[in-house]
This record gives sequence, C-alpha cells and structure tokens, in this order.
Amino acid sequence: MRAAFALAVLVSTFVVARATGVEFIRVWPQWHSAESFDRISEYFGGGENHGRQIVRRTHDDARAGYYFLVRVNDAAALGGARFTVDIIRPDAPEARTFTFLAEAHAGATVFQLGLTGADWPGGEQAHPVAWKLTLTDTAGRTLAEEKSFLWEKPSK
Repeated sequence: MRAAFALAVLVSTFVVARATGVEFIRVWPQWHSAESFDRISEYFGGGENHGRQIVRRTHDDARAGYYFLVRVNDAAALGGARFTVDIIRPDAPEARTFTFLAEAHAGATVFQLGLTGADWPGGEQAHPVAWKLTLTDTAGRTLAEEKSFLWEKPSK
C-alpha cells in the first residue's frame, strides 16, 4: 500500500511539474550600467519604464549591477513562483543566495534579475566564479534550472 501511495505521489508531482511547462529559453548573465536602463520617458517626468521586461533588483535605488536576463516560455503560468540566484562572487568563496518574485504582467516573458548596490561590489570588471538560477513554484518544486559550468564539480 505504501509503495502504491509513493508511486501516486511521484506521478502526480511529475504531472504537475510538466503541466506548468515552464522552461528557461535563455539565461544571459552580464553587467549593466545604470544608463542602460534610461528611457526617454524619464526625461519627460515619467518614472522608470521597463517596457515588456520585468526588472527585479536587490537594491531598488541602484540600477547598475550584474543582471541575469531570463526569458521564459510562459510567464502566465508562474503564479507566485520565485527565482533564486545562487552566486559565488570573485571576492568571496561562499555562495550567496538572492530571491526574486517571478510575478509578471500580460505579455511579459523576460525578467532582468539584478544584483545591485552592495550585492555586486566588483563593478563592471567583476565576473561571477559560478552561479545557479532556479525557478520554484509556491510549493518549492523546481520548475526550471540553469547553472554555469563551474557550479558543479565535474565527475571524475
């Protein structure tokens, strides 16, 4: 009976995870200057305009930083999901974890997840040693994951 129950839970977990069908189409980590986020509407009194991108930062008051551009195939299916960025910076050997809400508006499939301010002290010249990006649902199940080559030690 326990084996049947365990199998049913495993199958339902797989079906729920596959039902969402959320995938990373592209993950592109890179430095962005504060000026790269300037839009003409700001010069006419408007606030920061992200267009169809969702921008999340560790420090809302700082735009310059190291960003992960993440394109997903179906942002509408995210519903309360969270992005988690685990990163090893060049100035510290221990991994740090940052969490971002994956809340999207209609038509948006691109997220800019930024480590800004004191969370990225190396500026434009610094590059992460290794990183891992995970998208999890509200129950903590992994929907999608991408990582750099150096995140895991290669098998021997």
